[in-house]
Amino acid sequence: MSGNITFTIIKPFAVSNGHVGPILNKIHTAGFKISAMRMLWLTKGEAKIFYAVHKDRPFYMDLVEFMTSGPIVVAVLKKENAVEDFRKLIGSTDPEKADEGTIRKEFAESMRANAVHGSDSDKNANFEASFFFSGLQRF
Repeated sequence: MSGNITFTIIKPFAVSNGHVGPILNKIHTAGFKISAMRMLWLTKGEAKIFYAVHKDRPFYMDLVEFMTSGPIVVAVLKKENAVEDFRKLIGSTDPEKADEGTIRKEFAESMRANAVHGSDSDKNANFEASFFFSGLQRF
């Protein structure tokens, strides 16, 4: 059975272009409830830890640079089958390949500036939520 939480980041490009409100509206309209949310500016050290799973990949330092280039909005979202449903809502990482009506199709500029992050598994959703909301045990 799938879990009922997922985690998202509204990335610097989307924040700086004023897309936070419209993205949150799409999330709400899709039936997700926000359990926790905050705006912050990641340090390079925090970004390196959060994205450590990618440290051996060629895009790692570009990702760290991009994710520390401006404020982000992080949120824990609740809904039955949260991870899978949110992955459908955000669409393909490449906005050119994303389905019409998805967040990335509507708000992304490129694969790098793809507007949002969404957890890819229940395990990662819990890890990612705990990374940004360490004082909260359950969402």
